[in-house]
Amino acid sequence: MIRAVAALLIAAVSAVAVAQAPANPPVRIRGTVEKIDGTNLTIKANNGQTVNVKLADNYAVVGIAKASLADVASGKFIGTTTVGERDGALVALEVHIFPENMRGTGEGHYDWDLRPDSKMTNANVANVTSMGKDRVLTVQYKGGEKKVLVPEKAVIVSFTPVDRSELKPGAKVFTVTQRQPDGSLTAARVNVGLKGQVPPM
Repeated sequence: MIRAVAALLIAAVSAVAVAQAPANPPVRIRGTVEKIDGTNLTIKANNGQTVNVKLADNYAVVGIAKASLADVASGKFIGTTTVGERDGALVALEVHIFPENMRGTGEGHYDWDLRPDSKMTNANVANVTSMGKDRVLTVQYKGGEKKVLVPEKAVIVSFTPVDRSELKPGAKVFTVTQRQPDGSLTAARVNVGLKGQVPPM
């Protein structure tokens, strides 16, 4: 039941976030949970700032679990943060694998803020070829196609629904928030690293 509800929440939240993005750019927060009191979440961000986030009453928690390069297969819907190019392919820092019920989340190719000049590409994997220990992905999204070189050292993770209890002090998190007219931040979903995994996106 948790998985079914989480899937519905994820789909709804993703659609809303994408629809709102042009008018109200998202504020992405990466850090460690300091405390959670009901729907009030306090995060110590990686830049050292303490950030307060008001969670939706029906907020979802999604786990980020370690995966492997072998899990990045043709037909999977993935997201990848890239910086620069090599031999005509974007070079991946990380790849996150979406479950089928999250297919289409954030689809496209656009600027990202993990590192200077980084990009995010969320797309379907059309083809995978080996280049030594690395992989070259051909990914396709509405209106475009990219080649992505995934080095052996790239971080590979997968999304999985989890219970809200995983959102606890000390947990590593990544969340996309919206700034409200009064300056406060709100979110309907929090991504939580599992078993020590830091959300790499």
